[in-house]
Amino acid sequence: ILLHMPWGRLTEYCCALGGILSTHALHCCRVPRGWVHTGRVAPSDRVQLTFALKQQNVDRLRELLGLVSNPDSPQYGKFLTLEEVTSLVHPSDLTHKVVWGWLQSHGVAACHTVLTQDFLHHVKCASSFRVAETLLPGSEFHRYRKGRRSVVRSPARYSVHADLAQHLDFVGGVHRFPTEMQTVSRAWTNGARHEAKFHLGVTPVVLRSRYNLTAADVGSAENNSQAVAQFLEQFYHPADLAEFMAIFGSGFKHMSQVARVVGTQGGGKAGLEASLDVEYIMSTGANISTWVFTNPGRHESQEPFLQWMLLLSNMSSVPWVHTVSYGDDEDSLAAAYMMRINNEFMKAGIRGISILFASGDSGAGCRHLTKGTNAFRPSFPASSPYVTTVGGTSFKNPFQVTYEVTDYISGGGFSNIFPMPDYQLAAVSAYLKGTTLPPKTYFNTSGRAYPDIAALSDNYWVVSNRVPIPWVSGTSASTPVVGGMLSLINDQRFLKGLPSLGFLNPRLYQLKGQALFDVTEGCHLSCLDDQVEGKGFCAAPSWDPVTGWGTPNYPSLLATLLDK
Repeated sequence: ILLHMPWGRLTEYCCALGGILSTHALHCCRVPRGWVHTGRVAPSDRVQLTFALKQQNVDRLRELLGLVSNPDSPQYGKFLTLEEVTSLVHPSDLTHKVVWGWLQSHGVAACHTVLTQDFLHHVKCASSFRVAETLLPGSEFHRYRKGRRSVVRSPARYSVHADLAQHLDFVGGVHRFPTEMQTVSRAWTNGARHEAKFHLGVTPVVLRSRYNLTAADVGSAENNSQAVAQFLEQFYHPADLAEFMAIFGSGFKHMSQVARVVGTQGGGKAGLEASLDVEYIMSTGANISTWVFTNPGRHESQEPFLQWMLLLSNMSSVPWVHTVSYGDDEDSLAAAYMMRINNEFMKAGIRGISILFASGDSGAGCRHLTKGTNAFRPSFPASSPYVTTVGGTSFKNPFQVTYEVTDYISGGGFSNIFPMPDYQLAAVSAYLKGTTLPPKTYFNTSGRAYPDIAALSDNYWVVSNRVPIPWVSGTSASTPVVGGMLSLINDQRFLKGLPSLGFLNPRLYQLKGQALFDVTEGCHLSCLDDQVEGKGFCAAPSWDPVTGWGTPNYPSLLATLLDK
C-alpha cells in the first residue's frame, strides 16, 4: 500500500493522486517545465520534512466554524483560542505513538511540533537523505535548479506501512515543486515600454475615490493588524514602501514601515508581487499595523506555503486579516493534501481570522483532456470553501473613475473537488438558471463556485527597486485592496467592542450584494477552441463566477457589517 505525498504543481502530466494508493508504479510525475535536473543528492546531505498527522473532530471543527461565522447563530463571533482549537483537533495518543515510534526507530528524534500538535516539523531532527529514503521506501531525492533557485525533490512515489498510513495525511518536502504566480507590468511587455494609451493608472487616491473612502477612513484601534504572505523568493524593500507612501499617500494618515516581518527577508532585488501586496494593503488598510510573512525557503526541501500554514498553527496571536496571491491548478494537487489544507483554513476561521486568496489571472483556465476535448481549470486555494476569494475588474472608461466591468483575466469557476457549500447554494443556483452558460461538459455545476468578491485589478502603480512602475495588473492587486478594507471594518468593530469579522463568506452571501457595486458587464477568458472560442463565464446581475458579488462600496459595507 502506497501513501502518495502530494504538494506539487507538476504540470498537466502529473498524476494528481492522494491518500492510500494500490498501485506499485514508482514514478508518479514529470518534473515541471523549466526545472533542470542537476544530479542525485548525496546520501549524507540533510533533509527537512514535515509530517501532517491525522486530526480528530474535523466534522465538529466544520460545524463550529459555521456557527461562529453565521450572523443568525447565537454563537456568531464567539471565536476559539488557539488552545481551544488544539484541544479540539489534536491527533489521538495512538497517532502520536505510532508516528513517533516510526521516526525514532529510524534514529529520528527531537522533532518540533506546532501548538496544535498536528504537524511534526523535521528541523532539529533533520536527517540525511539516506535516512529519509529509508523512512519512505521508493523515494529517491534529486536536486533541480531553475534560475537561481535550487530544490531537492523525489520524482517517485514511496510506500509506508498501512498501519502508519492511517495516521498521516501527507509528508511535505518530498514532491512539491514551487509554483509561480507572476505579476506583470503591462508597461514593459516584450521588453519595450509602450506609449501610454490609458489614464495615469490606479493609485491609492483612485481606489479611495472609487470605493468611497475618505481621508478619515484609516485605522486607529490598538489591537488591529493585517498581513500579507510572500513566497517564491518574493521580498519587499522598506525603501520602496517609504517612497510609495511619499508619492501616493499624502492625502491620508498612514504608516510607512511594516510592523513585523515573520521569517527571513532575502537579499537582492525587490519582487514586484511583494511590493504590490505590501503597498496596497497598507494604503487601503491605512494606518493599521501590518505584518509580512516571508519564507524564502531556508532549506532546499522546505515548502514555503506549508511553512506559512505551520506558522499560523504555532502563533497564539496573529493578524486578523491575511491576503495571499498564490495558487495552483486544482488538478495538479492531491485531494488528500487539499482536504488537509482546508482543515487548516477552518482552524484559522474559527479563531476569527479572515484569509483572502487571489482568484488567479487565467480566467476560467483551460485543461486539455483527451484529443480535441477541453475543460475549464479551477485553481486552489481559490476554490477552497473556507477562504474568501477575490476576483478582478477594470474601469469601463480607462480615462476616468467610472463604473467597473470584468477584467478578462479574473480567475473564476467551479471546483472539481469540493462540493458547493450551503452558504452559496441559492446565489449560484440563480446564476446557473438565469444566464447563458458555457457547455456543461466544461465545468462542474455542483462544485464550490468562486470568486466571492472583487476589486480593481488593472493598471496599478507600484514602486519596486526605487522605481515607480505603471500598469501593473492581476488579482494579486485586487486581493490586498479588499483585505485592507476588511481591516478598516475590523478596526471600527474593535472600537465598538465587537469581534473580528473572521470567515466572511457566510455573512457576505447573506447580504445578497447589499453594500457592493454589482458588476454586470464582460466575460473572462478560457479555452481557445471551437466550442467556447476563448470565452469563459460572463458577469451578470447579483453573484457571478467572474467578479463574485461585485466590488465594495466601503461606507455602505462598513455600516452593514457593524450591526452585530
